[in-house]
Amino acid sequence: MVTGPLFVYSQENNPKPKSDTIVQLSEYELNEYKVMKTNWANLQRYRDENLQAGAPVPGERRVVFMGNSITQGWIETSPEFFNGRPYFDRGISGQTTPQMLLRFRQDVVSLKPAVVVILAGTNDIAGNTGPSTLEMITDNICGMVEIAMANNIKVVLASVLPAADFWWNPGIKPATRIAELNAWIKEYSSHNNLVYLDYFSAMVDENMGLKHEFGEDGVHPNKAGYAVMAPLAEAAIKQALGE
Repeated sequence: MVTGPLFVYSQENNPKPKSDTIVQLSEYELNEYKVMKTNWANLQRYRDENLQAGAPVPGERRVVFMGNSITQGWIETSPEFFNGRPYFDRGISGQTTPQMLLRFRQDVVSLKPAVVVILAGTNDIAGNTGPSTLEMITDNICGMVEIAMANNIKVVLASVLPAADFWWNPGIKPATRIAELNAWIKEYSSHNNLVYLDYFSAMVDENMGLKHEFGEDGVHPNKAGYAVMAPLAEAAIKQALGE
């Protein structure tokens, strides 16, 4: 078990470590390293809450929101959207689609929802768990959809929100890849009788980024941003339920 400062070697262009490539991790980075090594998909994050939720009562049509920090931030920023509804927020900050796929049965299927709303792909494009091609991202989304459909869960697939850059990994210029992924999500939804939830069109600015009034950091919505997303999500859920 690691108990003190962790020193790691940079491997980039350096097959044999040298003393000048040693990096000391901060406490935050050390904690992140431990999680990545021991619990890559962060399966314990909602494990207890899932057990406490139990089975739906008769007539309860649950909705699970599966996603990353944008989903996690929703219940933290605008909890009133979830209060009094059978809505379950299962977002985890920083997660990519392979991590979501690994925890999909635990954090979605086990809750026996009627609908799952999947918002995923931003962090894959940002490279949070390594480089990801469009095919890699869509394979993971397909995996989640297929698991949901096999368990009679209706699927709402949300577009990735606009972003002109990622502040934690600048210079990627993600706008084109986001547009390509959203085009695939829309087409895939149409071909598979899924509901497509278009957040992007309502939140994009003239530079293909997130409108500043909807999120100051260019990626994560603020309360005004979630206020735009809420009625769009509700309409998509009603459509999925056949209402």
